[in-house]
Amino acid sequence: MTRGLSISVKERHKVAEAHRHKVGQVREKITRSPDETRKLAADLAKKLKPGSVLALHGELGSGKTCFVQGLAEALEVEDIVNSPTYTIINEYRGRLRINHVDLYRLKSEADVFGLGLEELLEGDGITAIEWPEKAASILPKNTIHIHFEFVDDRRRRILVPPPRVFSDDCRMIPFDKQALKVHLNRTTVWNKP
Repeated sequence: MTRGLSISVKERHKVAEAHRHKVGQVREKITRSPDETRKLAADLAKKLKPGSVLALHGELGSGKTCFVQGLAEALEVEDIVNSPTYTIINEYRGRLRINHVDLYRLKSEADVFGLGLEELLEGDGITAIEWPEKAASILPKNTIHIHFEFVDDRRRRILVPPPRVFSDDCRMIPFDKQALKVHLNRTTVWNKP
């Protein structure tokens, strides 16, 4: 399957809907600042096991890299965590190794196969992948898909399927395709760049 450099908003939402459909319900958390997004990630980091793979879905600027910064901080990484947009893969050492992968610049899924991503996915570190749609065919079945959406300029809606890996202040919302669409459209700005 070949995809252009920029996946359309409609296509991204189709992928997100497919993941939501598989899990039956999602956990929702609205974060109001980058610090809250990092804290949410730190809560998740406490519950991750070696070998965990996180697929981070969302538009540019929706909080994916900020989320990885929170994971890294919780796992005692001392390095500065930046988006690997140009390097594609950054590796950080902490209590667990974190592999931060950003597939944004890749033109097609075929470009993924020369990166050694398969080995990272089978390793004992935590692998967080931005733009995971470009590696969909090689993601493990137990990948945790996390969706980031704009609410407004400061707030983000973060949706996570079970297992219940986030703190108790997240609320569960049942998955019903129409109800979820109505729920998300209430405040989401879909075409935010």
